[in-house]
Formats: sequence, structure tokens, C-alpha cells
Amino acid sequence: MRALVQSGFGSPGRVALQEVPQPVPGHDELLVRVQAAGLNAADRFLLRGEPFAARALAGGLRKPRAGFIAGRALAGRVEAVGDAVRDFAPGDEVLAEVTSAIAEFAVVRAGMAARIPVGVTFAEAAALPIAGATALAGVRRVDGGQRFLVTGASGGVGTFAVQLAAAKGAIVTGVCSDRNSALVRKLGAEQIIDYEKTTAGDLGAAGERFDVILDLAGNYPVAALRRILATGGTLLLSVGTGGRWFGPARRMIKALITGGSQVRPLNVRPNPADLSELAAMIATGRIRPAIEDIYRFDEAPAALDRIDRGGFAGKIIVAVAE
Repeated sequence: MRALVQSGFGSPGRVALQEVPQPVPGHDELLVRVQAAGLNAADRFLLRGEPFAARALAGGLRKPRAGFIAGRALAGRVEAVGDAVRDFAPGDEVLAEVTSAIAEFAVVRAGMAARIPVGVTFAEAAALPIAGATALAGVRRVDGGQRFLVTGASGGVGTFAVQLAAAKGAIVTGVCSDRNSALVRKLGAEQIIDYEKTTAGDLGAAGERFDVILDLAGNYPVAALRRILATGGTLLLSVGTGGRWFGPARRMIKALITGGSQVRPLNVRPNPADLSELAAMIATGRIRPAIEDIYRFDEAPAALDRIDRGGFAGKIIVAVAE
């Protein structure tokens, strides 16, 4: 089978489509014919090998393990199941967070797969693992009528967070660039903060306070975000930016030490129940992935280059099968 194999850390020139052995499912696994793969910030971290802590996921500190296949989010059709699998059968359409997603076939633990509802495309389903699940965790604390602010509102996670919070009846403010403001408003934000024109000192100048802040971008100091929290409000810290060794970990640890009970890390674990909830919301029209572009399988290296360069809004998808 063909797969997008990463041979080193650094530029997108370190990945290429290659012939590799087709995986064989274990007794509790599914063999999935991949239809679409969704790209995420994690793919850029693994491509660059920065922060260095991410290299462990690729199996090596100097270079990825041999045959390392890029991609961590897929949607596809079950081809075969292990002898212990009872809940899935060949022909079922599933989505999951995995390793080695950008390939013609992938193995998925049965307990980590979720079914794709009728009316949801493979491209839409592939957008949900990691990005959608992170956004869902970020709006769990949001209630109708509360004021919710999300930085990085036009990104893969942010575009989901805006929609999910708006669907709950929150008053959403999105932080993004002016060029992406129309998209973020369309997704449900009532107000926009242009981070290119708004300094940390300008935040909250009008006296506005927020019940929940989801910091996805890390482009404002934590102290500035704390100043615009309402009494009893919560600041959730997610990936954001950081140093070469540990990424945003240092910033987050410092914030947790000095920020008190209002500051919390956003911990997200792969959960098929979350994916099922999100997919059902797409099927019923409550949310819709903001997909900027879909690349063909033979364009997968270019898709990873697009993730690496940035400057896009929403999600980038690779259509593995025509």
C-alpha cells in the first residue's frame, strides 16, 4: 500500500509517498481503508520535531522510527476486524484518532473508533479527531448567556469552538486576524478582536469581562487574559506557542502556579463518545467543519507543507481515496 512516510525532522521535504507493507489488525483492532485524513497542529509539530518533546511520538530523537507514517486523524471504511471485535463489521464507516492516518490502510483499536452517521461525508468526519474533540472539551464549561472568548478562533480547533459555544447560547468573541473575521462571524461569533491591531494592554479597555476564555493561540500574556476574566471565570490553556524544547509547557506551568484556581490546562484524551457527539451534531446541522481545502492523496506532501506554512483558516483534509 502507499503511505506518507516521514524520514526526518524539519521541512516538508522530509515526507514522501512510499510503498509500505499493509498493516494486519490485531485481535481487538479494525483494518480501515482510509478515505480521508484530517491534518492538525500535531502533524506540524511531528514534522518539525519541535518542541523536541514531540519527537517521542515519532519514535526517535534524531529522526523518526523507520517507516513512520504521518497523520493522526482519519475517516474510512472497515475492511476487516480482529477475532475479538464484536461491535464493528466490514463495511462500517468509522472515524478515529490514530497514528499513521495518511495511508491507504490503517489499523484502529475497536474501542477508539466511532461510527460516521448518515449524511456526514468522510472529509467532514476526518476533520473531527483532535480538533473537534479539543474544541468540545474547551466549551464543556460554557453555558447559555455566558460570555466566551476564544483566541485562535479561525484555526482548526477555534472554528469548532466558536460553533459549539454559539450552539449552547453563549455570547462568543473570537480573536483572529481581520482577513478571517468574516468566517468567524459566520460561524457564530458576535464580536471580533483583531490580534494584529489589539495589544495586550488594549484587552478589556472597554470594561468587558468573560466567563470562559479558551486560549488556543498563546499570543497574549496569561496575565492579560486573567485581567479580562469575570469574577469566578475560567481561563483554559491549550496548545498555543512555546519554546523549542517543551513548547507551551513552560508557559502553562508558570500560569498554573501563579494563576490560582481560575487558570486550568485543557486536557484532552481520545474519546470515541466525543467523536460520536460531534458527528451527530454535523448530521443534524448544528455545526459544520470549516474546511479550507481538500488535497488529493498524491498531493499529501503539499498538504503537509500547507500546514507547516500556516496562513489558512479551518481545516486541511487529504482525500486518500477518490
